[in-house]
Amino acid sequence: MAIPEFVLALRAKIGHDPLPLPGVIAVVLDEQGRVLLVRRSDTGDWALTTGCLEPGEQPAAGAVREVYEETGMEVAVERLLAVEALDLSVAPNGDQVYWLSIGLRCRVLGGDARVNDDESVEVGWFDPGSVPPLPPHQARCLELALSGDAAAWIAGTGEGTPR
Repeated sequence: MAIPEFVLALRAKIGHDPLPLPGVIAVVLDEQGRVLLVRRSDTGDWALTTGCLEPGEQPAAGAVREVYEETGMEVAVERLLAVEALDLSVAPNGDQVYWLSIGLRCRVLGGDARVNDDESVEVGWFDPGSVPPLPPHQARCLELALSGDAAAWIAGTGEGTPR
């Protein structure tokens, strides 16, 4: 997994201590309504395209960059899906991260889906009904992307249980 240089610099100072980081989740849908998934090289699990934002990078630009880096697909961001602070996660190397997750719906502009970096071992298109199990925050983003509701889900707004 490629760790951004700015994270490596911070880790040199703080070690494995918790670090808050902004991240994006890109829900990429094609013309047939299929969703693009990657099989992660670190866990072997299928997932939506995700990634860490660089300092000063806008979420939409980060999502477009991450999708291209991981899958070779060119996409455009259509809308915001969800904003959520995730529970503490611990990477295999012991690094602790509090992710601020920003989910975005994307449409395909071009490209051929393929493994394009070392973060994935497989890339594929799935009909929504045949998507393998996803982490809850990713499943929520997919559900929102497929719904006709244009409103974004924002954690902690007092609107009750997330959809």
